[in-house]
Amino acid sequence: MYDLLFRHVLSKLDPERAHHLAFDVIRAIPFFKLDGIVSRFTTSPVDLSVHTLGLHFPTPFGLAAGFDKDGKAIRGFGALGFGHVEVGTITARPQPGNPRPRLFRLIPDRAVINRMGFNNAGAAAASLRLARVRSLTHPRPVIGVNIGKSRVVEVDDAIDDYRQSARALAPMADYLVVNVSSPNTPGLRGLQELEKLSPLLSAVKAEAGATPLLVKIAPDLTDDEVLAISRLAVSLGLDGIIATNTTISREGLKTDAAVVEAAGAGGLSGAPLVARSLEVLKLIRSAVPAELCVISVGGVDTAYDVDQRLAAGATLVQGYTAFLYRGPLWARSINIGLARLRKTRQGE
Repeated sequence: MYDLLFRHVLSKLDPERAHHLAFDVIRAIPFFKLDGIVSRFTTSPVDLSVHTLGLHFPTPFGLAAGFDKDGKAIRGFGALGFGHVEVGTITARPQPGNPRPRLFRLIPDRAVINRMGFNNAGAAAASLRLARVRSLTHPRPVIGVNIGKSRVVEVDDAIDDYRQSARALAPMADYLVVNVSSPNTPGLRGLQELEKLSPLLSAVKAEAGATPLLVKIAPDLTDDEVLAISRLAVSLGLDGIIATNTTISREGLKTDAAVVEAAGAGGLSGAPLVARSLEVLKLIRSAVPAELCVISVGGVDTAYDVDQRLAAGATLVQGYTAFLYRGPLWARSINIGLARLRKTRQGE
């Protein structure tokens, strides 16, 4: 059903407009008091829960940052079956993001190119909204908050900018993520260099207090860089690593080269990231203690993909791009699929 809707309707719409239409529907689920009904349909019949970061995750599968930029639809996404929702990326200062068009589908690759540019209403507004969500007695997923550098702030002043966001948002987050890996903010990826990353993470950790802190890295790092950041995260006492963000690579795409070129600059997400994101996961797990939370993201589509990441050492798994191609029952299909895989193993 959703495949027909996507092929004949949604794929014909501007991608960002289609995103907003879907987002508004998801946001309305709790407004119309449908979250309890929807949740019963999307919850696994088998216990899939994971305990990490001092938190209880009802399923290892969650929604990656980028879909809910301001934390406006957390309960709706929870009702759809996501065990955690990572909101953001949020910046200290409100910003409109890059000019449109800034989101492009590569349908033959089941991929997306985006250069959104951290469009969001800023840390202060997000803090108030998250406080309201946390004050409700209704069930909700685990809330992660992903923070990045404000575009108007120079890279040399990034630490104070991140500290401002952490100060406002850490008390409202179940866990906090430092994003230094988006390709859509000039100079941001340079903060992954160890001499810049170490003081940044130390400063944010001091502001985060008891809130678990993770760092999100790019798939375009070399293996040695991945290992070096992994060791740094351990030495600084971080609680986890998220791997990976979008890629600037365009290698091996099935989409017509002219279409890819017309889309222009931006981060590529979706199926083309499968191999590299899995490689990075294995590298990280080889360099960090078993108790460190490693969240794998990049090219995840099916329950088998999630199961593969868990088997390779991921503590949790996130997805985003396949939501556009699979539709609102995607998380449910992951949860039900994981339940079936576990029942099959138990029967062996």
